[in-house]
Amino acid sequence: MAKISIHPAVDNGVKPGSPNFTGGTLECKCTSNPVEVSVTSQCAYNHVCGCTKCWKPEGALFSQVAVVPRDKLRVSKNADKLKVVDANAAIQRYACKDCGVHMYGRIENTKHPFYGFDFIHTELSKDQGWAPPEFAAFVSSIIESGTPPDQMGAVRSQLKELRLEPLDGCDRHPRCQGIGGACSLISIAVAGEATA
Repeated sequence: MAKISIHPAVDNGVKPGSPNFTGGTLECKCTSNPVEVSVTSQCAYNHVCGCTKCWKPEGALFSQVAVVPRDKLRVSKNADKLKVVDANAAIQRYACKDCGVHMYGRIENTKHPFYGFDFIHTELSKDQGWAPPEFAAFVSSIIESGTPPDQMGAVRSQLKELRLEPLDGCDRHPRCQGIGGACSLISIAVAGEATA
């Protein structure tokens, strides 16, 4: 069987981050007047995500998502081009109106376990040194976006080969404990998948 493409940023191996990295600029895919988001922090909990809500590059099975402190992120150019994808979702994903790329996700509910963190796609940055992906979340959700169930064994094997432990629920992060088994880094999925 041919090698499965997980995400362009990890398909040729997971690259290490830099211990001294302090942030960078994320840019949408517009060729003129792109939205720019400045991040003044290293990211945390970088992972590949199989949920159907996260933005994925064309042809990717998974998105790549990390978090940064909310106060370390600001829209530095063309904020007027951003719109919220789904106002009812727990994570308010801000996308460029022109190219559709999700620039960041923000949680406004102060009771949410990850309030205070913003979600970003580090692949939108040309800056080198972002912390690498550490695991794969919501792996089975790729079935909802069209992956045949009989390919899941090969997908999980490819993730393990990349040293990205495949998870569908999460027991590895203290903030995820007791939330229906779902990793709240991405959403409160099991408790409210429809609103994630």
